[in-house]
Amino acid sequence: MGERKRISFGLAAMLLFISCSSFQLLCASDDHDDAIFYESFDETFEGHWIVSDKDDYNGVWKHAKSEGHDDYGLLVSEKARKYAIVKELDKPVSLKDGTVALQFETRLQNGLECGGAYLKYLRPQEAGWKPKGFDNESPYSIMFGPDKCGATNKVHFIFNHKNPKSGEYVEHHLKNPPSVPSDKLSHVYTAILKPSNELRILIDGEEKKTANFLSAEDFEPPLIPPKTIPDPEDKKPEDWDERAKIPDPNAVKPDDWDEDAPMEIEDEEAEKPEGWLDDEPEEIDDPDATKPEDWDDEEDGEWEAPKIDNPKCEAAPGCGEWKRPMKRNPAYKGKWHAPLIDNPNYKGIWKPREIPNPDFFELEKPDFEPIAAIGIEIWTMQDGILFDNILIANDDKIAESYRETTWKPKFNIEKEKQKAEELATSDNSGFQKKIFELLYKIADIPFLSAYKTKIFVSKTSIFSFGPILLVECLQLYFSLQELIEKGEKQPNITIGILVSIVAVFVTIFFKILFGGKKPARVEKTNTEAAQTSNDQSSEAKEENKEKEETSGAPRRRSRREN
Repeated sequence: MGERKRISFGLAAMLLFISCSSFQLLCASDDHDDAIFYESFDETFEGHWIVSDKDDYNGVWKHAKSEGHDDYGLLVSEKARKYAIVKELDKPVSLKDGTVALQFETRLQNGLECGGAYLKYLRPQEAGWKPKGFDNESPYSIMFGPDKCGATNKVHFIFNHKNPKSGEYVEHHLKNPPSVPSDKLSHVYTAILKPSNELRILIDGEEKKTANFLSAEDFEPPLIPPKTIPDPEDKKPEDWDERAKIPDPNAVKPDDWDEDAPMEIEDEEAEKPEGWLDDEPEEIDDPDATKPEDWDDEEDGEWEAPKIDNPKCEAAPGCGEWKRPMKRNPAYKGKWHAPLIDNPNYKGIWKPREIPNPDFFELEKPDFEPIAAIGIEIWTMQDGILFDNILIANDDKIAESYRETTWKPKFNIEKEKQKAEELATSDNSGFQKKIFELLYKIADIPFLSAYKTKIFVSKTSIFSFGPILLVECLQLYFSLQELIEKGEKQPNITIGILVSIVAVFVTIFFKILFGGKKPARVEKTNTEAAQTSNDQSSEAKEENKEKEETSGAPRRRSRREN
């Protein structure tokens, strides 16, 4: 008990420290709030976030509390739905000048097996989209956030960039992105775009990936196209020979090469083993089999007993007709093929010639499109996905401050709760292990072998008997240990000890095998009567089921039918 008090006091002190620190950081953030955009979802989203009215996007968004907190967020409330919602910014945000930090929190309260939890940072509406018509085709500048389904498990970072030569927009995907945390805790995702062309991806404030927007090693396809490309109009000449080896045209099949020789032949040197039972079949009719009473010769055909292995063959080298074994034919050579030689006309693997790339361009930094709105457009098989504290800032220090004040206190509480649950589960597992070990030992006692199956079944349901039975079983268990110890120390009372052990075993097994119920001393209630009726009904159903399975068993058909 003292240990628990110390743990509780320590936890309270830690939470008080976190609260005070968070308050100070929040005040500091309020004094120097340079956030470009911030959405805490403290108030309902209705009225300033616009839900898409496209038919496909029928998932219902809810303003809900994060589980275990008083903090609100935007909740994905239904499984197997498409969701789309968008919030227009007061003015577009440029990504070309200075640092820009994109940050938001998600909590996968029911886990994530298949679905997305990412944000789309949309281009201005002049690009061809409307809030009410927001969908998968709405043009965005950046897509960022977790996505997991099947083999996909990554935190996306994708940016759209316009090729200044072709005028086409190309999606550039971050190579080797970090994976999604596989738990149900709150996590904060941060993407920091630096004017030095550097990209930093952080999860819970820890750097997981760095990349350079201009590097072909970091994005696929690379932002800057190759200088040359294969000529699409170049064609392989008809006389181009790509064969490195060819059959020798001067080779001739040897006269003694027999292509028709079999691969295997009988071993003429083999002799029949002594004791071989030529007149005994390998299988015989089962002498213990009897014709079923319900067998109908007209409907089922002539009944034949099932076959079993002939027991006489087990002691003999073999039964039935003896045949010589096969062996590999030393004269076998197979089909003859001319040996391969170097091709004198070999020109290598043909490739089209390279020409200057008409779409090639050079940049010192990406020409990002501005962000005019933030949208969530996802398809997910999970519910319980909560979005919160969406931030756009022009300083990564601001993003760090918000992490400390909005995310970290929640995460610490969730982490402590998770540890407590794991500890409770661990303690319970140890408790169950003792019970199961005892049951396994008891089940191995010879005179209880008839109950062995039921004992093993009871091990998984013992904890449903209720806390009273569990306490009694434990008391009996420890009493048994004491009795054994006394028997070891005082051999003169061994007989009495053995009698006591038998009593303990009988008590435990009456409780396990027969439910641990004591004789009723009062009139049975209607509930008890109903329960008895249900039990009898269940037994009757089980008996009927066994009868149906017996009567419905497939009968042996005659070989003529097969």
